[in-house]
Amino acid sequence: MKKIRWGIIGAGDIVKKRIVTAIRIDASSDLIAVARRDGHLVEPFAKENGIPRWYSNHLELLADRDIDAVYIASPVFLHLSHTMDAARAGKHVLCEKPMAMTAGECDTMIDECTNAAVKLGIAYYRRFYPVIDRVRRALRSGEIGKPVFAQVNTFEAFDPGPEHPRRWFIQKDKSGGGPMMDFGCHRIEILVDLFGPVAEIRSVNTNAHFDREVEDTSSTIFGFADGVCASLTVTHAAKASVDSFDIYGTEGSIRIASLNSGEIAISNSNGEAAEVHPPAANFHVPLIQDFTTALIGGRAPAVSGEAGREVARIVDEIYGR
Repeated sequence: MKKIRWGIIGAGDIVKKRIVTAIRIDASSDLIAVARRDGHLVEPFAKENGIPRWYSNHLELLADRDIDAVYIASPVFLHLSHTMDAARAGKHVLCEKPMAMTAGECDTMIDECTNAAVKLGIAYYRRFYPVIDRVRRALRSGEIGKPVFAQVNTFEAFDPGPEHPRRWFIQKDKSGGGPMMDFGCHRIEILVDLFGPVAEIRSVNTNAHFDREVEDTSSTIFGFADGVCASLTVTHAAKASVDSFDIYGTEGSIRIASLNSGEIAISNSNGEAAEVHPPAANFHVPLIQDFTTALIGGRAPAVSGEAGREVARIVDEIYGR
């Protein structure tokens, strides 16, 4: 059986927690190399995780002829350059979200990958959640009638100190924005996947609690082309941890109290049905499996560069840039 041979660019939290293991779990993948800017840290990281090759420069990894695809897990301000370099080296690219700092950067990434005839996917892994698939099926079958309004709230307290390794998340020149850029983008991708093109956007971005160069709280109303309205509010400032996703229709409702739990309640004239559709234990496994299947089968990844670009376009409008 053909296997995709992977290299990883970056070795932060998400790589340690999920990416290394996800690639190992996928039967069609082999992880053979990692690159990290902190050269003195890359060797111990590779040895700790059983990765046979390591590089202190991503260009050295990209020159490795045994690598078919790279997972780009570097900070978002490096996604453009790392993707361009990977495409020019003939490597397929699965890039962390958000795709890039702006939609314009996304366009360049798409063009580079197209010109190099390599695949480009974006790591919006919630697209593969079974509970989201259940929502899709409920909407298509008319279980709640015509969808009218969706309400999405995601609150995650986050105030990194000066020496915190994720401090760059609140530095505008490195992150591009606050919580809307960081994790709001995941929910935007789901909303667009479920309801289609966005026709109108109205946003408020504030610093409700923290004095920082990016917003700590953002709220947006979306008007979709088919008439559905949705609200998305994200914050780093609230103490409460919230990740709810609710949809209200002409004949019922869909309530998800916590998106990662997979618990869903569907109400209509037949009553309320409580179901559980939990995600994979490692959220990234279905993402990796889809990407390797796409490479082997010659199709586009489920979450393509164009899908990532549309999220970036919407975020640009939210931030007024």
